[in-house]
Amino acid sequence: MSAGVHKTWKKLKLGLLCDKFVVRHSSWLGFFCVEVKMIKTFSMTDVGQKRKINQDYVYTSEEPVGNLPNLFIVADGMGGHAAGDYASRYTTETVVNEIGSSHEKNPIRLIRHAYEVANTGLIGEAERLPGHEGMGTTLVVATIIDDYLYVANVGDSRLYIINDRISQITRDHSLVEEMVRAGKLEESAARVHPMKNKITRAIGGDEDIRVDFFDIELKENDRILMCTDGLTNMVEDEDIRMIVESSSDVVEAVQKLIDKANENGGSDNIGIVLIEPFAD
Repeated sequence: MSAGVHKTWKKLKLGLLCDKFVVRHSSWLGFFCVEVKMIKTFSMTDVGQKRKINQDYVYTSEEPVGNLPNLFIVADGMGGHAAGDYASRYTTETVVNEIGSSHEKNPIRLIRHAYEVANTGLIGEAERLPGHEGMGTTLVVATIIDDYLYVANVGDSRLYIINDRISQITRDHSLVEEMVRAGKLEESAARVHPMKNKITRAIGGDEDIRVDFFDIELKENDRILMCTDGLTNMVEDEDIRMIVESSSDVVEAVQKLIDKANENGGSDNIGIVLIEPFAD
């Protein structure tokens, strides 16, 4: 575990705790007040109980990356023995590099372009590297600007807002979730459906990548959870909320979530980023 490090690539069973102070200004009747809030994050991946290779990849930076004030990423690779591992790492690194070198200031256009570059690049890598045909990855990217959270998503990794309830912000791009939205399948049946892991969108899938975007006004006491399906397939949403709410800090919460997923079977790799945007 490391403290005070703000830009870190993380794989295997490794956790990182980061803090950053954010100054929020306000004025009233000529008086100027400064309220200091702190972003706290903790991130970790775990191979789980059934897999030999960790294909999940997470990235956090509480410091600016290019024109974004911070950046958080979760990716879940797929494509065989080595290809999924390569896909999630390559895609994350490409997105970070593109955002870091871009002059674009609009966060949506900036993130969309990074997705497009990563998608085109991964398709090229799959053609170039033997044994990597058909590789791909899910990708959730988020940034906090003032009191707003901007989120982009492709695949079935997720972003939640947790307070006195848990709300899934992203929409799964999976065959089973499309059946649920169409009214052809109940939510309860979706969790155990044999096709639940078949996704309909991925980085590296089609040349014309479709990215979902969301923006959310953050409130005091909100926590932001980004995770791969190694967590959500093993732990019910309400149990996730209760673990986060009952934990003393982000470190304890992430460790307990990973422990719970492994206790429930640990059928896949587990990748988690947990953020307190307005920590005391």
